[in-house]
Amino acid sequence: MLFVADVHGAFDELARLVATGEPVVILGDLLNFVDYRTGDGIASDVFGAEFAGAATEFRRRGDFAGSRRLWRERSAGREDEVRGLVAGAIKSQYAAMRAALEGGSGLITHGNVDVPALLEAHVPDGFRYLNGEVVDIDGVRLGIIGGGSTTGLNAAGEISEDEMAGVLEIMGPVDVLGTHVPPAIDGLRRDVITGRLEGGSTAITEYLVHHQPEVHYFGDIHQPQASRWRVGRTRCINVGYFRATARAVRHG
Repeated sequence: MLFVADVHGAFDELARLVATGEPVVILGDLLNFVDYRTGDGIASDVFGAEFAGAATEFRRRGDFAGSRRLWRERSAGREDEVRGLVAGAIKSQYAAMRAALEGGSGLITHGNVDVPALLEAHVPDGFRYLNGEVVDIDGVRLGIIGGGSTTGLNAAGEISEDEMAGVLEIMGPVDVLGTHVPPAIDGLRRDVITGRLEGGSTAITEYLVHHQPEVHYFGDIHQPQASRWRVGRTRCINVGYFRATARAVRHG
């Protein structure tokens, strides 16, 4: 069983991984709004490279209010057109995702940049969309929760701490936990490129301390200070920025 996260539009590489025949668990962020290294993505396609560069700078500073303001300014007077262009780009990327996954098998959940309902609608046969559910795979209880930490952007893929705590409580103990967001441990949620502490879930940290699953797999932090950590007996593993590495982490 292979774990990946943060595909962000790297569907050719995802297709090659799926073609190996191993089951793949995808822990969110399939869409590519802005590649902060290159500027590629939906934002650039809709507003141009200059906008993508400005959005990257706002993101580097963690200025989500500034990012929202910039979006409103560039959309002013053509809001309906922009909504249509973005919706079309999202559907196009999810169609490419579906094609990449065809013929394979595995599990998938959403990340903070995803649109959960649209993602689920594009999941092909052989894959199953999960969020807040537990599945038994060869005697291993695997719990999957989608969503990223709240940012003030009110994105469809975000999940609040209260929501996360509630889902974890309902889920109960598992052998392997898979989430998009990392636990709220500084080394795991600090991005060494931005130098900032990114989103992390205290509810997940408390769950790990209390239930001690064997492994916690997650993504979200593209350039983490630490990609592995221990919380008691639990191994915490950031499965990596798939768009940049095209690599997966094998469980077992």
